Amino acid sequence: MKRGVFTIETNQELAPATFRMTLTGDTTEITTPGQFVNVALMGRFLRRPISVCDWGEGRLTIIYKVVGQGTDQMSKLVPGERLDILTGLGNGYDLEKAGDRPLLIGGGAGIPPLYALAKHLLAQGKHPQAILGFNRGEECFLAQEFQALGVPVTVATADGSLGVKGFVTDAMPGEGYTYLYTCGPAAMLRAVDGKAVTGGQFSFEERMGCGFGACMGCTCKTKYGSKRICREGPVLEREEIIW
Repeated sequence: MKRGVFTIETNQELAPATFRMTLTGDTTEITTPGQFVNVALMGRFLRRPISVCDWGEGRLTIIYKVVGQGTDQMSKLVPGERLDILTGLGNGYDLEKAGDRPLLIGGGAGIPPLYALAKHLLAQGKHPQAILGFNRGEECFLAQEFQALGVPVTVATADGSLGVKGFVTDAMPGEGYTYLYTCGPAAMLRAVDGKAVTGGQFSFEERMGCGFGACMGCTCKTKYGSKRICREGPVLEREEIIW
C-alpha cells in the first residue's frame, strides 16, 4: 500500500451516472488486475474504494458509478485538481489459472477491473471472451474498448434493449471456456456460480471502512475461515465461497 497525490487529467461521463477518471501519479504499487484504490475526498471521513480499470507508468484510470454523496462529489471534480489516494490495495486476480480461453463476466460497476485483466491475459497469449451485463442499453460502457483489444464481447441487458435479453447468466455458454473471472453485485456472482462449469475467481463489492484490513468491517466467512474483502480479497476463489 502506498499513499500518494494524483492529479486529475479527465473526468467524463461514459453513461448515465457512470464516469471515467484518468489521473497521473505514482502507480508502482499497483501490480495485479483486480486491485483497488482508496480515494480521499474533502469533507468526507471515509475514503471511497474504487477498482482499477487500467494503469501504466504514472497513469491511472478508474471508472465509478454515482451512488451517493461521495461519488457525486467525485463526478464534479475537474482536470487539474488533486486527490489523496491509497494504491496497491487488495489481492487481485491470479492469471496463472486462466487456461487458454478464460471467460470474463462483469455486471455494471463490476466491469472496469476486467478490462485490465483482459489486457494482461492477452499479453500472455490467452484468448479471453467477455460477457457484460447492464439493466438497459443506454447504460452500456467499455464494450467497444474490449472489442478494440480483440476480445469477443456479448452484452446482456435486463430489459432487452441491447444484446441478449436477460442477465449475464442467460448469455453464459455451457462449455468452451477454461476458467472464469467475474466481478459484480453479490446476487449476480451467486447466479454465475450456479451456472459455471469451471473453477473461477470472484471479485466482491463490499462496503469498506479503512480499506486495508485494520477495521475488520468487511470480513466475510469462507470455507477456510474469515477473510477481509479489502485485504485477503476482493478476489476469492470460487471453491472457498460460502453463499
